[in-house]
Amino acid sequence: MALLEVNDIHTYYGQIHALKGVSLAVDRGEIVTLIGANGAGKTTTLKTISGIVHPRQGTIVLAGERIDRLEPHEIVARGICQAPEGRRIFPRMTVRENLEMGAFARKDGEIAADMERVMNLFPRLRERYNQKGGTLSGGEQQMLAIGRALMARPKILLLDEPSMGLAPLLVETIFETIVQINRQGTTVLLVEQNALMALAIAHRGYVIETGTIVLADTGKNLQQNPQVQKAYLGIA
Repeated sequence: MALLEVNDIHTYYGQIHALKGVSLAVDRGEIVTLIGANGAGKTTTLKTISGIVHPRQGTIVLAGERIDRLEPHEIVARGICQAPEGRRIFPRMTVRENLEMGAFARKDGEIAADMERVMNLFPRLRERYNQKGGTLSGGEQQMLAIGRALMARPKILLLDEPSMGLAPLLVETIFETIVQINRQGTTVLLVEQNALMALAIAHRGYVIETGTIVLADTGKNLQQNPQVQKAYLGIA
């Protein structure tokens, strides 16, 4: 059984049919990426998994439990947490307070240990610990958004466009950190415009076009697929 199973999801915004039968699976310990053009349905897929929007049809199952009718905070408590597109940190809160917000649903005694884990993953956040989130650079805010999601200790970390707006050097740092997070035991579902970088670190990938999954394969095979190369990798 896959850790996460999305089965024939149909999601609407009013009368707009955004997802048209999307199915995908994420196994425990994987990095799985979802690539596609702007407006293809990548973010809507993550929002549907997170419970921000509910599908009209289809099921989402996490570790054997159906979650597609749960509210977002209930889904977080069951082990799915998202670092959203655009970071969405709390600008008036400090780095420490933002990270503490990520752990709001937890009642265990290991929050301090996870805070230290985030600091080790992102040393820049340790330097900015008491600085307000709104004063951080774009790269630092992205680190904070990922760190905040990790503070929930998710079974699956959803990442929505983590490289957006970042300088190339920072993009490399973020992707190296995603690999490190995965090696530490966190399963990752990654939505990313930078298909080349995403496929390079992903175990498997899916290609979505106008709300429909059109290709599914290993990351390596998708990198070598002529259709993917032409449409998403800039290789004629």
